[in-house]
Amino acid sequence: MFFPPVALGFNMMQLAFESNMVIGLRLMTFGAGGQKAAAEAQLMISEKLRLAALLTVENAFALAGGQSFETTQARSVSRYLRAVQANRRRLLR
Repeated sequence: MFFPPVALGFNMMQLAFESNMVIGLRLMTFGAGGQKAAAEAQLMISEKLRLAALLTVENAFALAGGQSFETTQARSVSRYLRAVQANRRRLLR
């Protein structure tokens, strides 16, 4: 699979914009306080750690298997983007 640099740049910009939206939504949740804020903080940390560990292992095996750095980089950005979009949808409910 080939990911041109332009597509990767677009995905990175989209990830930045979506991340900013999720940060704002989470700040509103945290500002309200209570049990929901505590649960969101716990979920946020566990999701970040789980995805980082998963991508570290996947990328290590992909690179060891001969895939290019660009391919693994594009896949990582896409995975983070999907996770951020899922968080945005969940927080907007």
